[in-house]
Amino acid sequence: MAEHKPPQQEKVRLQRRINNQVARLKQAEQDRRTLLAQTTYVGMLGLLLVLPVIAGAYLGRWLDSMMKGYSLRWTLSMIFLGLVVGCINVYLLVRRP
Repeated sequence: MAEHKPPQQEKVRLQRRINNQVARLKQAEQDRRTLLAQTTYVGMLGLLLVLPVIAGAYLGRWLDSMMKGYSLRWTLSMIFLGLVVGCINVYLLVRRP
């Protein structure tokens, strides 16, 4: 048979559970990131990915202009290298706690 606890013990136990849940909800509210913080984080991720690609394109274009004739060899290589560097940047930022 199920053991019945006195009403006072039940009331104390229920009050303790409610207090714990309220404390957890308050902590979750404090820990929640604001919309501005989330927008800044996403913007930073975008810049970390795009800036190395753009820098690689400019560097590759400059290297191609130094060579005789028309070539895209350095431009494409540096864009690819910039993409790899950008992906590594994003990975390291996301991985950071």
